[in-house]
Order: sequence, then structure tokens, then C-alpha cells
Amino acid sequence: MSPSTHDRPLWTIVGALGVAQIIAWGSLHYSIAVLAQPMARTLEVGVPTVLAAFSGALLASGLASPLTGRLLDRHGGRLVMAAGSLLAAASLGLIALASHPAVFIAGWVLAGAAMAATLYDAAFATVVALSEGRHRQALTALTLLGGLASTVFWPLTYALDQTWGWRAALAVFAALHLLVCLPLHLWLVPRHAAVASRRQAGSVSAPAARPRPGARLWWLAASFAFGAFISSALSVHMLDTLQSSGLTAAQAVIVAVVVGPMQVAGRIAEFLAGSRVKAISVGTIAMAVMLIALGLLLAVREAGWIAFAYAALYGASNGVLTIVRGTVPAELFGREGYGALLGKLAAPAFIGKAAAPVAFALVATSAGYFSAVTALWVLGLLSLLAYLLAVRGARVSG
Repeated sequence: MSPSTHDRPLWTIVGALGVAQIIAWGSLHYSIAVLAQPMARTLEVGVPTVLAAFSGALLASGLASPLTGRLLDRHGGRLVMAAGSLLAAASLGLIALASHPAVFIAGWVLAGAAMAATLYDAAFATVVALSEGRHRQALTALTLLGGLASTVFWPLTYALDQTWGWRAALAVFAALHLLVCLPLHLWLVPRHAAVASRRQAGSVSAPAARPRPGARLWWLAASFAFGAFISSALSVHMLDTLQSSGLTAAQAVIVAVVVGPMQVAGRIAEFLAGSRVKAISVGTIAMAVMLIALGLLLAVREAGWIAFAYAALYGASNGVLTIVRGTVPAELFGREGYGALLGKLAAPAFIGKAAAPVAFALVATSAGYFSAVTALWVLGLLSLLAYLLAVRGARVSG
């Protein structure tokens, strides 16, 4: 017999998906930060070309997300995420073998499709379908595990590159998808997740108890897209932005290191508060804190300690907003059709992610980093306002 949610404890499934998330995020997303320069040297192209290929992957992921969401609802996470692992292995193998920029770019576009089927949105949809009302803490636990990806893969990627080169590093990552992620998805994720989702959604609330998404969905999509743009721009340009505010390179690195632990701290706080504070309220607080953090980034030149306050608040809010992206849609709209819903929300967010590094660099080059960060603050304000419009008057379940 195939496994069901009752055969396998939820936390076993979350643990398995968490390990797969570490590998997926580490290999498909974080490795580029270490490998961009050696890739550019080997292929005899500029680093911007390599980063443009990675942006193409993010764009492809956004375009693939709506279809992936519908497939998750129809077939469940087991088959979709297993297929994503195969795509990830194939894409990394193609990139590793690329000797021409066109093949390299094609490999990253394929990696984008793999991202849509293996990263948080797919895992969130899978967990929500199996959680029987316990999805919020389960999603937080999943992001706590996934948050280790950069900590594990940055040093691992560096060591592999230094020892055998970037092509061998990607070959190792492809093998991890085949030998670790694929078995985890096939063996530990129940076969009929989509059926479980429909049954649970029907038992939690009648269809009439939930409002149609309508404009509320598009306001939420806009909010998440603005937030994704901000986090993507800062993940690439944080060190340059801090140095433009008067910090030395060494000081900027020390400040940036604060972000990671504070992301974890924010997620732990959300986990502990999960039973007492509605996800919608957590989202409002996190977006307000993000706005404050961006305001502090504008003021770093006034005093060095402000940089640490910025990094702490930005890290905590950014960590929590990852969870909000999974919990608030379920609280607003219920869990029926949740995969398709996340796919609709993910598409504009990934497009924002793809555009952000280049757009921020263009503004910073033409008008200065202060103007670029000011633009991010405006986007943060728009993100908060769009979110408030999305959740205005919402009725949620306990």
C-alpha cells in the first residue's frame, strides 16, 4: 500500500523535505555566489553574463510556478517534487558540461523549472496538504531547516571548486539531487497528497465560508512581489550598499553576517508565537519591521551602530516573511487549491527577484546608492500598503 499522512508522522515528512530544501536551495540558488567568477573565467564571458543567466533561471521559475501549482494540487507533492529533483540533476549536469554560453544559459533556464518544483512554494504546498490544520508550525520548521542552505553550501561549494573546479562541484550537486532528494521525495512524501488536501479543505470549512480571492489575491501578489524585489536586490548588493554608507569592506562583512542568525531568530520567534498570534498579524508586523530596517539603512552614514540595527531588523523580518508567504494565503483563502494559489503568488515574486539585481545596480550607478535604497524603502511602503489592502476585513479560521 502507498503511504498516507496517517502512516507517516508529519514531522518525519517535514524533516525529509527540510533536508531536500537545503540541497535544492544550496545547489540551485546559493552556489552561484561562489561560482560566478570561476564560471565566467572558464566560459570567457563577463560575470554579468553569468548573473544574467541566473536571473533567467529566476524568471523561468516564475513563469513555471502557476503550472507547477496546478500540478501539485492535482498530483500531490510526491510526484511533482520528485520530477523537480530529476530536472535539477539534469540542469546542473547541463550547466557543468556547457562549453558555450548558449548551452550555459539553457541549463539555467531548465534549472528555473526545477526551482519551481523543488523550492519553498512546492514544499509549502506539500506540507499544507498533509498537515491537517498544523501547517503553520510545520512551515516554520521547514524554513528553519531550509535556512541552513547557505551555511552548508557556501563553504561546501568553495571547497569543491578549489579542489576539483566548478564543473565537478555541480556534478556533485546533481548527484545529491538523484541520490538524496529524489529518494526522500519518493519514499517519505505520501502518494496522495492532493487527495488529502481536498478532503482536509472540505473538513475545515465549507466553500462558502471563504471569500473568493479576487482583488485580495492580486494585492497580496503585489505585496509579495515588492518584498521579493527588495530581498533579491539586497542579497546581491548588501556589501556594496553598506560600503557606500561609509563602512569599510571588513566592517560591511561583519554587519552582513548578522543577517543570517537573525533570520533564524525571527523564525524561532514566529514558531513560538504561532499558537497565539494570527499569521496575518505576523505579516503586518514583519513588513512594518522591514520598512523600519530600510529606513535605518538610509541612516547608516550617521552612525556605525545603526548598521547593526539595520542588519538585525532586516534579518528577522526577512526570515519571518518567508513563512508569511506560506501561511497567510492558507489563512486567507483556505487550503483547497493551495498549490495553484501559491503558483499565482509566486510568478510575480520570481519576476521581481529576477529583475531586482540589475535594476538596483542601474539606479545605484546612475543616481547613487542612497537613491537606490530610497527606492527600496518606497517599495517596502508599497508592499505594506498592498498587504494591508489584501488582508483588510479578512475573516480567518483559528
